[in-house]
Amino acid sequence: MVDWEGPLSKAYERALTYLEGLPEREVGPRATAEELHQALGGPLPIGPTDPREVIEHLAKGVDDGLLPSGSGRFFGFVFGGATPASLAADWLTTVWDQNAGLYAASPAAAVVEDVTARWLVELFGLPASTSVGFVTGAQMANFTALAAARHEVLRRAGWDVEQDGLIGAPPIRVLAGAERHDTIDRALRFLGLGTNSIVPIAVDDQGRMRADALAEALDANPGRTTGRSGINRPTIVCAQAGNVNTGAFDPIAEICEIAHAHQAWVHVDGAFGLWAAVSPGLRQLVDGIDRADSWATDAHKWLNVPYDSGIVLCAHPEPHRAAMSIRAAYLIQDENGERDSLDYNPEFSRRARGIPVYAAIRALGRDGIAEIVDRCQAMADRFAQNLRANDIEVLNDVVLNQVLVRFGDDAVTRRVVTDVQNEGTCWMSGTTWQGKAAMRISVSNWTTGPDDIDRSAAAVLKVFRQLSIS
Repeated sequence: MVDWEGPLSKAYERALTYLEGLPEREVGPRATAEELHQALGGPLPIGPTDPREVIEHLAKGVDDGLLPSGSGRFFGFVFGGATPASLAADWLTTVWDQNAGLYAASPAAAVVEDVTARWLVELFGLPASTSVGFVTGAQMANFTALAAARHEVLRRAGWDVEQDGLIGAPPIRVLAGAERHDTIDRALRFLGLGTNSIVPIAVDDQGRMRADALAEALDANPGRTTGRSGINRPTIVCAQAGNVNTGAFDPIAEICEIAHAHQAWVHVDGAFGLWAAVSPGLRQLVDGIDRADSWATDAHKWLNVPYDSGIVLCAHPEPHRAAMSIRAAYLIQDENGERDSLDYNPEFSRRARGIPVYAAIRALGRDGIAEIVDRCQAMADRFAQNLRANDIEVLNDVVLNQVLVRFGDDAVTRRVVTDVQNEGTCWMSGTTWQGKAAMRISVSNWTTGPDDIDRSAAAVLKVFRQLSIS
């Protein structure tokens, strides 16, 4: 008889202790790398160990090295936390251990993800025919969307990249804002296009792509393909919904109009910013989003589901499937219209990561998701106001959940960031914005409230004042 209850009960006990302690836990790791190696390392085990002992040893060993990113006072990155429903569903996903690549391998997982896909399309206000893939994160969402874009712009030029590869293919140019996220560059490397394919487009003081600069770049050297006559050089335009530093949004409606006039594919990197579409009060930030050709976002950011949850969406299912799908004689692939997810993902075998997304959406509903987004935006604004009231420089317009702060000069700013991290009340990261060091505050946790903000702002001010005195 297998003892499931022992290790699972121990895991539940440890998990509950951790979660219930988050509101008052120091926000930062409490152990050095050396201490963690001492706690967790040792020689390779030779014989078996009781699973309950393994879980207890693991939980005790990692505890001081955990970064409590689920805390309402964690502002270091756009991480979010995990809502109760999504966390519980994630546990069940692990227990059920379904391979979600094929309908035949898990009809339940396939249907859950199909339902969830339709809900996501409706939440974001995208065309009803939009195809959806559940991937690991925004990196692979950008990769998958750009693979679909690569397929389509080369198909229009008379080239089948899936059959013939890139050697001899018409060159693709990628126009992206100078403040794009690095996952765009990395995806282009993965896809064999290389970062030299990028034409950087000038941005404004908030990091938004300038539509006039895009139009000028598209007009400057359109070129012609070596394929069918009259087709412009294969072109992809990458817009951004939510700058990683300022939270600013590119003028997506203008970008789509300009790019489509040049037969370009428009991809929108909306890792966290795409969720603004769910809020009636913030929807204007993504005006024109439905006119793009593909989108990338994360559920493990603002939807607050556990990690390993990115989403790729494509307005053109055929290029999406052409870039991702696979056929093999031994696979049982559905012929009755049911969804085989490997047609939309780069993975073959994978866990059913759409199940926690389903649970989160069902538990929160549209209004609950909008409330989280709106509250985080209000809390970011509250943080900025607290600091401004004490003569601290805020570098950006707080339009969403990002606050950029500077404390005099680069050296002092970097020191404040480090000292705040060590102090433990809250945790935020540093960055460089337009050549200046800055503290980057990201508010995206579903539990963050006014007390978290005020307590954290007070801690930041205390650290800065102590540093100024010394």
